Amino acid sequence: MGSVSAADVVIPACAVIGIAFALWQWFLVAKVKVSAYAPAGNGHGRAVFRAEGEDDDDAARIGGGGGDSDDEEDGGDGAAAVARCAEIQNAIAVGANSFLYTQYKYLAAFTAIFAVVIFLFLGSVHRFSTASQPCQYSKGKTCKPALANAAFTTVAFLLGAVTSVVSGYLGMRIATFANARTTLEARRGIGAAFSTAFRSGAVMGFLLSSLGLLVLYIAIKIFGLYYGDDWEGLYESITGYGLGGSSMALFGRVGGGIYTKAADVGADLVGKVERNIPEDDPRNPAVIADNVGDNVGDIAGMGSDLFGSYAESTCAALFVASISSFGADKDFAAVCYPLLISSAGLLVCLATTLFATDFFKVKTARGVAPALKLQLVISTGLMTVAALVVTFAALPAKFTLFDFGEEKQVKNWHLFFCVAIGLWAGLAIGFTTEYFTSNAYSPVRDVADSCRTGAATNVIFGLALGYKSVIVPVFAIAVSIYVSFTLASIYGIAIAALGMLSTVATGLAIDAYGPISDNAGGIAEMAGMSRRIRQRTDALDAAGNTTAAIGKGFAIGSAALVSLALFGAFVSRAGVTVINLLSPKVFAGLLVGAMLPYWFSAMTMKSVGSAALKMVEEVRRQFSTIPGLMEGRATPDYASCVRISTDASLREMMPPGALVLLAPLVAGTLFGVHTLAGLLAGALASGVQVAISASNSGGAWDNAKKYIEAGVSEHAKSLGPKGSEAHKAAVIGDTIGDPLKDTSGPSLNILIKLMAVESLVFAPFFAAHGGIIFK
Repeated sequence: MGSVSAADVVIPACAVIGIAFALWQWFLVAKVKVSAYAPAGNGHGRAVFRAEGEDDDDAARIGGGGGDSDDEEDGGDGAAAVARCAEIQNAIAVGANSFLYTQYKYLAAFTAIFAVVIFLFLGSVHRFSTASQPCQYSKGKTCKPALANAAFTTVAFLLGAVTSVVSGYLGMRIATFANARTTLEARRGIGAAFSTAFRSGAVMGFLLSSLGLLVLYIAIKIFGLYYGDDWEGLYESITGYGLGGSSMALFGRVGGGIYTKAADVGADLVGKVERNIPEDDPRNPAVIADNVGDNVGDIAGMGSDLFGSYAESTCAALFVASISSFGADKDFAAVCYPLLISSAGLLVCLATTLFATDFFKVKTARGVAPALKLQLVISTGLMTVAALVVTFAALPAKFTLFDFGEEKQVKNWHLFFCVAIGLWAGLAIGFTTEYFTSNAYSPVRDVADSCRTGAATNVIFGLALGYKSVIVPVFAIAVSIYVSFTLASIYGIAIAALGMLSTVATGLAIDAYGPISDNAGGIAEMAGMSRRIRQRTDALDAAGNTTAAIGKGFAIGSAALVSLALFGAFVSRAGVTVINLLSPKVFAGLLVGAMLPYWFSAMTMKSVGSAALKMVEEVRRQFSTIPGLMEGRATPDYASCVRISTDASLREMMPPGALVLLAPLVAGTLFGVHTLAGLLAGALASGVQVAISASNSGGAWDNAKKYIEAGVSEHAKSLGPKGSEAHKAAVIGDTIGDPLKDTSGPSLNILIKLMAVESLVFAPFFAAHGGIIFK
């Protein structure tokens, strides 16, 4: 692996193996057949929904007779159920496809415009000259023209944007493909349903991480045909790949988050609180929009988000490595150490996945959560060993890093510790997030208990929990930063971020499992399936709620490290040697940067509130004006609710996106690189805190509600049942938490990453022409 040819074989081979494994998992999921043409009990295959008050025997008679055994293949869970599930799955898939298609048309226009901006800004650094320029770091040598860098950075940006969009779309397709299959597999038992949901998540995890690795590797090789020995210019232009990925992720996260939470809040406030009907009751007009939202927000949005983190951390590490002795010695395997770590991560995640689906199969509801937690532990342990092997195989024993103009001597085992501390810090963040968001532990149970005295105390307890949950993750991130920077400077921080993201395939599989299970439960409810099936899907969903929170914790933690690595690369590229916090230019930027996450959160939360207001009014209107809707004799107008969510999300995602993209451009152009450095530091420091507290408060409120609804303990039963005053208070808390955990919180990690990578990409322009006002 120490030679060029070895790295050239290992990286694409691991990516291809990852893609092949994803396709194999898809094939296994596809073996569960869902046909809309199955003979339904009502004679024409359309869904016959059960009204509230009908028992399982009534549902069985509607479906064509049958019982409620473990192998329920007839009656309410038989052939008619297959047809109902197929119809609902198709409606969700059509809604998700329609939304993403419309969103991507908007994003195509944005991408084209921003690509032109990149080219014009970077091309103007040397007035669009085609002459070779003196190298920034390799003194005495000449590098390719700035115009070439502008062109290749623009191409890399477009590649990153397309890869991000494809990643999100593929994730959404597999989720909508798998949700009804998970529901139907629940007839065979919880183990079969778990395997289907988890394999579906693995398809997304492996496709996304393998595709990101392969496209980046191919881009490096193709760009290298032009750049030749100019590795400084090559890896500087590659940073555009991270910018493209994060730009799409921002709009995917914000747009998808607004979509899903507008529907969710509307469905909950009218359905649960006012009408006292179940969450996914087919009589609720917002229920299809709610299920569509799970796919476009939690699946497509999260996929693009973690792809952006991976792309940015890799680009930052590659850029810093290229200006070290790796680059000077033209050691391709050493420069591509970040790609080799990601390649090893794919193989580790492949082995880890088999533990959940093949080696130790889930057999009971209690085994679901431990199986998912075991994935985190096994992948972290195996990756630690793999990182050790890759480090000693790919890196020379000693090398030099150029740190803010100073040379730092680093040993290869230093980088192993950077990878390891990133890995284990990620695990610490994951387990802390689980402790504060799972109803198996006291924090969430305390929040549930506070519902006895109403919604106000529930909100107070939930906010306190969110603020407290920030402590351990921030310490974990701080320790990671200190150790990795001490060992290997900014490059060490980038490698620590990559360490945290090296098991991204497993992290995405666990994260995507949650929305798939949630949709499976919704389909079971809408299709009128028996109580036993819904209990199984609810058990899957309860574990998925916590894993979704863990996924957000990983995303935020890695974003902090990625952002700091990009910040260091920006400072280096902009030629800044010292950042003085007492300088008024820097401190002003610091204050404004710390304010930006609050401004951004205000915009996204108000967007959810405005869209939810329209959704509530529409749902109320339908219940009031459609005769027989509440009794289950009429079908609601699902399409109007889908349209409200779609229009609101597409309209409202633009202002927050513009804020994030324009802030660095305005600060760097008008006030210069020192003010921009302060802006990035402030946004990073406050953004991490706000994102963690928002995500965990929302997750805790959600699981407190589910704890009361499930009634699995005497304490929970004393707070319930559904419809009790405590349950209504819990629903209100959950409704407040929805935009926090699924819109504002997760989007903030993209804010801090995107501003940093954008600053790095435009650093040559800011260094040459920035600071118009202060000049």
